[in-house]
Amino acid sequence: MHVVYLERSLVFFTNLAELAVSPANLLLLFGSVFMGIVFGAMPGLTATLGVALLTTLTYGMPAATAMIALLGIYVGGVYGGSYASILINIPGTAAAAATALDGYPMACRGEGGRALGLTTTASAIGTFVGMLFVVAVAPIISRLALQFTSFEFFLLAFFGIIISGTLTSPDLVYKGWIAGFIGLFLAVVGRDGLQFYPRFTFGFPQLQGGLEVVPVLIGAFGIPQIIQVLKDRFVPAEAQKFQRILPEFRTIVRNLPTIVRSALIGVGIGAVPGIGEDIAGWVSYGTAKNTSRHPERFGTGEETGVIASETANNACIGGAMIPLLTLGVPGSPPAAMLLGALMLHGINPGPMLRFDHPNFILQVTAILLMASFAMWVLGMVLARQVVKLLRVPPALFMPIIAVLCVIGSYALGTKIFNLYLMVPVGIIAYVLTEMGYPIAPLVIGVILGPMADQNLRRALMVSQGSFAPVFTRPVALILFIVIVYTVLSQLPFYWKLVSRIKDKLTSVGRK
Repeated sequence: MHVVYLERSLVFFTNLAELAVSPANLLLLFGSVFMGIVFGAMPGLTATLGVALLTTLTYGMPAATAMIALLGIYVGGVYGGSYASILINIPGTAAAAATALDGYPMACRGEGGRALGLTTTASAIGTFVGMLFVVAVAPIISRLALQFTSFEFFLLAFFGIIISGTLTSPDLVYKGWIAGFIGLFLAVVGRDGLQFYPRFTFGFPQLQGGLEVVPVLIGAFGIPQIIQVLKDRFVPAEAQKFQRILPEFRTIVRNLPTIVRSALIGVGIGAVPGIGEDIAGWVSYGTAKNTSRHPERFGTGEETGVIASETANNACIGGAMIPLLTLGVPGSPPAAMLLGALMLHGINPGPMLRFDHPNFILQVTAILLMASFAMWVLGMVLARQVVKLLRVPPALFMPIIAVLCVIGSYALGTKIFNLYLMVPVGIIAYVLTEMGYPIAPLVIGVILGPMADQNLRRALMVSQGSFAPVFTRPVALILFIVIVYTVLSQLPFYWKLVSRIKDKLTSVGRK
């Protein structure tokens, strides 16, 4: 066991050294992180959109080099949302929404620089903790996943769609489930992978191979953002002025328990399929408030609230990498884009990744470590310059984003049909968004659809149409019970039934 950990440590530090001593890789990493910070800081642009647009630009790169760029923009994009949240009270990304509650009041009383310094340091620590969990937990899950059969993989994919729809719906949970099933339907268009029979192609030969994942994802995230920003036409407020950025060491030490707890919350939420960094930020903020000795200070410029939300949303990145790399199930919308990028480069995440690409997980962790360092350096050095972008109306960036969406979709295979695919998907996604349907479950459905479809049909072929293995295999049974409970717990009659049973048990106990 010690020999295995020693070998893994040597591989990790070798990858880290190769990244650190290569000027080209360092330039690419710092450039990607800076690009991510810009995407995160500008309201209307997101880390998911940044990863989506950059995916097509990395098509000709080696996989390791592409991951440097994609993870860099991912880390920078999640962190960059704190700029707009703190300085103009407009969250640059959904992940930074909780940061605005205390960050903006700090900026209003002249502590904007201090708030940014705290968020930068907290985000770097959160990313570092997430990286540690990828190193420690991913190999264990990979070994467990080798025991999975087709039934387990089907139930895992189905659980990812259900839980994503359950936790991301703004009002009715049914809307999240419907969005996930729409994505699941889109995933089965084309010839199936087992019997090569065409499904839902409507006579179009371009649909024989199924829907290209990247144009679908660019349309689902890019088009709604463009339409929404152009429709709102808001004018950014004047950014707050600030002085000191580098945080005091004693402040970090004083908030160390909050940082550790928030990092663990972020990793845990990130590991749940399809939820994302915004949920991690809110849960961590709520936990910090509930456990504080002075909860009344939250919302008035409490530094603990800023640290809690920013630590969690960046720790969520590492958490999202765990199911992505070990099971092929993305833990967040940006991770879903990363899954599409990995497939584009011929890497199939899942239990066999440790055999097909033995050092890939360690390469990812080394990149995450360097990305957290690059984010901290750029956050401290370039804060005043990046903040100037907040004075630029986001609508001015939208034509550029639209052109990048078109180029990115067309460049993948140089097929004009990808544009015919991207635009309708984008319009449908915008309509669904306006109706209160979350887009994340739709994307998760598109990504996990082939996994669910092929494994279910393969499992039924092996069992000759019997579902009995679901109830005889422990992991499959646990997943089945969790799915059933998740669905039932959202139905009103379930809680009425539980309440009646409790009342009857209470009355019997009194007698």
